[in-house]
Amino acid sequence: MRLRVDPRTRAVLLTVPRQVSARRALAWAAGHRDWVEATLAAIPSGTPIGPGAEVPVQGRLHRIDWAAGRPRRVDLSDGRLIAGGPIEGLEPRILRWLKGRALTFLERETRVLAEKAGVAIARVGVGDPVSRWGSCSSSGTIRYSWRLIMAPDFVRQATVAHEVAHLVHMNHSPAFHALVESLLGWDPKPARVWLRREGAGLHRIGKA
Repeated sequence: MRLRVDPRTRAVLLTVPRQVSARRALAWAAGHRDWVEATLAAIPSGTPIGPGAEVPVQGRLHRIDWAAGRPRRVDLSDGRLIAGGPIEGLEPRILRWLKGRALTFLERETRVLAEKAGVAIARVGVGDPVSRWGSCSSSGTIRYSWRLIMAPDFVRQATVAHEVAHLVHMNHSPAFHALVESLLGWDPKPARVWLRREGAGLHRIGKA
């Protein structure tokens, strides 16, 4: 049996072999309550988006510079996210801006690499999944986590190459990994390492 805590969702996950009864598994998990509570307490709290807060955009921290008298739009300038409008809607406006920027970059980069790979893309979209950074279907639809726009460019680009390569190889064979590296022109391993190390932190942004 295995017990773990997902740092992104704070969910407690219990893995149980088939031959073990649910009653026995739950009793075993209950015996680890102190560990679960300590692990949950050690997870940093969410990072709300408000005036003065710092939000990463393409791997660089930007301070939110807000004033009520400014227009509602969000602008990126010299390490700042400049925003205006009512304070009550500030976080949703910044999140919409981040999601829009994510879709713009991800769609453009996906179509460039798809042309290089010789595959057709039906549609590119963004969402907020907690278990994966990208997914693709055999129909040519690719979806990404919008939170990739907060990661450094090389991380986002490696994720794009990974999903585009899946339209050629629906597996993780040596041919698949070779195609990912060929599409990028560089080793994608550092990007995977970055996401394993820093990805949970991206999921906490915009969550109080």
